[in-house]
Amino acid sequence: MVYSIIAIMASYLIGSISFSLLFAKWLRGIDIRQHGSGNAGATNTLRVLGKGPAICVLLLDAVKGIIAVLLGWWLADNAWVMVGCGIAAIAGHNWPVYFRFRGGKGIATTIGVLAMLAFWPAFTAGVLAIASIVWKRYVSLGSLIFTLLTPVFILIFRYEWPIFWGSLLICAFAFYRHRSNIMKLWRGTENRLGSKKGEVPRVR
Repeated sequence: MVYSIIAIMASYLIGSISFSLLFAKWLRGIDIRQHGSGNAGATNTLRVLGKGPAICVLLLDAVKGIIAVLLGWWLADNAWVMVGCGIAAIAGHNWPVYFRFRGGKGIATTIGVLAMLAFWPAFTAGVLAIASIVWKRYVSLGSLIFTLLTPVFILIFRYEWPIFWGSLLICAFAFYRHRSNIMKLWRGTENRLGSKKGEVPRVR
């Protein structure tokens, strides 16, 4: 029990390391939350800092999720604890203790967590999510599709119940953090991948 608590707390602290904020501070001396979309994540890093830093942020944020799940496996070797560690890492990214609890939307960390907990369901959902991004150029839509479909494929692939219930909670996290994006998608004002902040997408 003690090891489980330690693993979950450590996962939250690991998740709280915001690489987009650190890269923006190191490279430009700015707070990325005051530029672009105001989000501390890989997509806004791409918008503000460019492709190289964005790829690094995406990979490092995903690694946070991977490390968290591995930590739960190492210290407890229990599905519930592994799920708890993954959710704690995502919560850390979204509400980082080091940065006044103002973080990102947690999708890259979610990718790392779900890839470790349920690789094939996450991979299948990820392919469909990427296809939607290529087609519509809405990263937010692809993120929502990924988190929504992964629990479905977890059921289809018959993974353990703790992983399914954990994936549902992760999906709820994603939809909550993307609530403003959902409204913009509904109104047709969401920024497309590659567009500038404030640019109104063309209606097709």
